[in-house]
Amino acid sequence: MPVATDAYWKLARALLFRLEGERAHDLALRGLGLLHRMHLHRLLVAPVPPLPTRVFGLDFPNPVGLAAGLDKNAEYVDALAALGFGFIEVGTVTPRAQPGNPRPRLFRLPAHGALINRMGFNNLGLDALLRNLERTRWRGVLGVNIGRNRDTPNERAVADYLLGLERVYARAGYVTINISSPNTQGLRDLQARAALHDLIGTLREAQELLAARHGARKPMLLKIAPDLDAAAMDAIANVLTATGIDGLICTNTTLMRVGVDGATHGAETGGLSGTPLRAASTAVVHGMRARLPDIPIVGVGGIDNGEAATEKVAAGASLVQLYTGLIYRGPALVRECVEALRAQRETGHAVGTP
Repeated sequence: MPVATDAYWKLARALLFRLEGERAHDLALRGLGLLHRMHLHRLLVAPVPPLPTRVFGLDFPNPVGLAAGLDKNAEYVDALAALGFGFIEVGTVTPRAQPGNPRPRLFRLPAHGALINRMGFNNLGLDALLRNLERTRWRGVLGVNIGRNRDTPNERAVADYLLGLERVYARAGYVTINISSPNTQGLRDLQARAALHDLIGTLREAQELLAARHGARKPMLLKIAPDLDAAAMDAIANVLTATGIDGLICTNTTLMRVGVDGATHGAETGGLSGTPLRAASTAVVHGMRARLPDIPIVGVGGIDNGEAATEKVAAGASLVQLYTGLIYRGPALVRECVEALRAQRETGHAVGTP
């Protein structure tokens, strides 16, 4: 990244980090949107070179994407895409708008390159997200991450996911089924074998009907937690082998607190993301690749430099996503990861693509 753009980002970060986490997040997105509308986004980012990648039938200009959660309501897709991402995932969106958990609910752990959040699927609902996507000009690969409302019990969760899948299908490049957030009570119980089989089986049937209706088959991905032992990974793999899935996202945030014990905010409830998640997330990528050798995996969790991105691919990922690393490192991280993955590919060490 040129010196000028790096300096602008460091100044912006220093100012934003003086604010409460969620307020800074909202202000940063508004500022990025303003810079994009004024065609000044190059102050923060240098052009990202292409690294064409084809996964689950889609063509990506590069394999580095933005994870869900940063732009929940798809309000800033054009501005975020201008940072050089190969794909953008928006959401998590629920059928009805909901405020999420009480504030404060987002905490920085700067010494650890980490965040803890207990947002609780705060979003404006499907109608608002789709209206925002109608105004979006970017036509790259867009993922839409869907979830259930917090007051929908798990025994009726499939209805929320069916509605989400049907409503976003026409606009999405792919759809992610999020059952792994730790911040919606009981949601992770849907990862259990019987519940997962019923959910994915029903959604797969709906996916094929929607493909016939729209004349285009959109990939469906499942996002899973990092807090899985071998038996849990076995169960998930068995269900997905039986029902079929187009891809996995490994992983969501963790409930573990390894590496942040004693840190300010380290005991806050919620999901931990960032550098401390790196090893656990990579272990799940490796474990699921061994169990599902033919299903593409998106690796996310603790990617704060190019080496971390190549580590995910070496473990079995075909694509990677950023979130917390972007908060700490800024837009330069996108280019750094793309260049590291290019070098990995050129030396023949990339093993992630099935």
